[in-house]
Amino acid sequence: MRERDRHHLPDHDHRRLGRELALFGTDPLMGAGLPYWLPDGEVLRHTLEEYVREAERVAGYRHVHSPVLGKRELYEISGHWEHYRDDMFPPMRLGAEEVVLRPSLCPHHALVYRSRARSYRELPLRIAELGAMYRSEPSGVLGGLTRVRAVHLNDAHVFCAPGQAAAEARAALGLIRRAHADLGVRAARYRLSLPGTGGKYVADPELWRRSTALLREALDGLPYEAVEGEAAFYGPKIDVQIADAAGRESTLSTVQIDFHQPERFGLRYTGPDGAGHRPVMVHRSVIGSVERAVAHLIEAHGGAFPAWLAPVQLVVLPVAEAQADRAYALVRQAVARGLRAEVAAPDRGSLGARVRAARRAPYQAVIGAREAEGGDLVDVRLRDGRRPGRVSGDALLRRITDRVRARGPELWASP
Repeated sequence: MRERDRHHLPDHDHRRLGRELALFGTDPLMGAGLPYWLPDGEVLRHTLEEYVREAERVAGYRHVHSPVLGKRELYEISGHWEHYRDDMFPPMRLGAEEVVLRPSLCPHHALVYRSRARSYRELPLRIAELGAMYRSEPSGVLGGLTRVRAVHLNDAHVFCAPGQAAAEARAALGLIRRAHADLGVRAARYRLSLPGTGGKYVADPELWRRSTALLREALDGLPYEAVEGEAAFYGPKIDVQIADAAGRESTLSTVQIDFHQPERFGLRYTGPDGAGHRPVMVHRSVIGSVERAVAHLIEAHGGAFPAWLAPVQLVVLPVAEAQADRAYALVRQAVARGLRAEVAAPDRGSLGARVRAARRAPYQAVIGAREAEGGDLVDVRLRDGRRPGRVSGDALLRRITDRVRARGPELWASP
């Protein structure tokens, strides 16, 4: 971004807040659309990834890892080369072969599925990966974390029998709703994205009819709008739309039903009748790309993240140098409990200046002469302006740990 443009960003813009909070940055030598993460941003990103991974594990997903490169032939089979080539980086020559930076993870997961024979008893088989993919976005549409060329996608694919597909899509929507609640994200609307006119879609009317009917079944009871022209090239999808402070919409989470790729890759499972059957592939992303998710979280919370997600959860402020040892000892105890804490020492300025600088941290603990005389006491201040008063350092850490584990919005629940 040009320097003259930086001063015209609204206060809620994630690019402005990202710099102010030292979360991420860009450099022309790395290239446009290729942001890097600073320490606090990496904490935020990593915590988000760990949360999603655990939520998926509890929901019955197994995690895999696949390479970011694939032979061009792989994407010719999947249909990406025919229908999505303009958004892919050019092939690279490796000896007699051409390889491509992957624009999607689904072809790799199809190969994982067909790595051995499968039985109906294994279905639904849910595999997930938070993996990198690359898209050749035009320079004019790049912006902060919302449109990038290196995308880290929370992706998963459920391989199931046709009769299981609607239930799996519905379960994915439930997982998305729970994650959004924990993250403090509100969906603007659900969109059923259907094909439009033009040649970018797979030409198979029966495929589209069956997959659309299953997604409508999964959406039963939820308000949604059907929109033409927004489908993936291989099938319709449910897009969970979010809106920024200016009302601009974007897609965060998706659920798709795909009959196309299982056929192209020749995927099979042995049914109870002993015969081979074709599985359905349910694509599902709980938080979409990590980059876009973090951008929305920065703007939705104004940088004041939920306590469990905050890069720094507790700031300890000694009033004077005499209380510094107590402050560092409390931070060591917090870190040993798995919390993220730091000391704002007196050399950073007056107590008032340090309190203001730490205003986005969920918890502040002030240690002055009176607290030091009381032994293990600290004066607690909450981000929302409340001051619960003096408690022991151990009691404070127990409270914070409980609130972080609960992932709720309340900072100071009753004991």
